[in-house]
Amino acid sequence: MTQPPHDEPTASSPEEVREQVEQTRAELGETVEALAAKTDVKARAQEKAAEVREQAAAKAGELKEQAGAKAGELKAKAADLAHQAQDKLPDPVKDKAAHAAGQARATAAQAGRLWQDKAPEPVRQKTAQGAQMARDNRNLLLAAAGVAVVVWLACRRKG
Repeated sequence: MTQPPHDEPTASSPEEVREQVEQTRAELGETVEALAAKTDVKARAQEKAAEVREQAAAKAGELKEQAGAKAGELKAKAADLAHQAQDKLPDPVKDKAAHAAGQARATAAQAGRLWQDKAPEPVRQKTAQGAQMARDNRNLLLAAAGVAVVVWLACRRKG
């Protein structure tokens, strides 16, 4: 057997020997468990995968926040550019546009009535679903329209 370390007192009774043996067994058991955990590749891979998933979810949330903020900025910029463009229009052009918009609304209302009378029911249902999706995603559609206006204006300035 091995000699006990010099800093540990030797047991003077069989009871102390038993206690030292139990303590050594417990320490050895803990050491074996730690080594087994280090060699359990599957468990370590699962832990790492969970950690990566958490990091990805956090990054996705961060990117979603940034995209929402950027969409708000673009929407505000598009509205500002639209107001600037409207302010530069001469009054006769504004009047003509307002008149054309009024005629377009009347024509659209007439087309809507004709649509209700003539379109088959399944087509009307699908159209209603599409319109509801557009209403539900209004902010996204407005942001996309704002981006399109900004791109269009940027291309006009370059050309």
